[in-house]
Amino acid sequence: MPLSIPFAVPTIVIRKSAFERRGLTRQAVDQRLNLTPDEFRVEGDLIAIGPIHGDDELTTFVEELERVGLVYFDDFFDLSGNWPEWLKVFVRADGV
Repeated sequence: MPLSIPFAVPTIVIRKSAFERRGLTRQAVDQRLNLTPDEFRVEGDLIAIGPIHGDDELTTFVEELERVGLVYFDDFFDLSGNWPEWLKVFVRADGV
């Protein structure tokens, strides 16, 4: 089932296999970003983290993901949320 992505704020989408391969844990991400239960969602081979508030927070978190070996675009991607409220955006992995 596709994951709904909120408008107006960024969300990070990570391939679950890449997340696990690098030894990342939900607990560590939750502690790092102070997430609510609805801000870390897993569906199939995707993990959606966010919304992430603040440009600095997003930039820092992306840098941290890259430091642990995740590759931007191949392993994860940030969806800016830069679309109108009337547009609903959903994501899902295609199995590749």
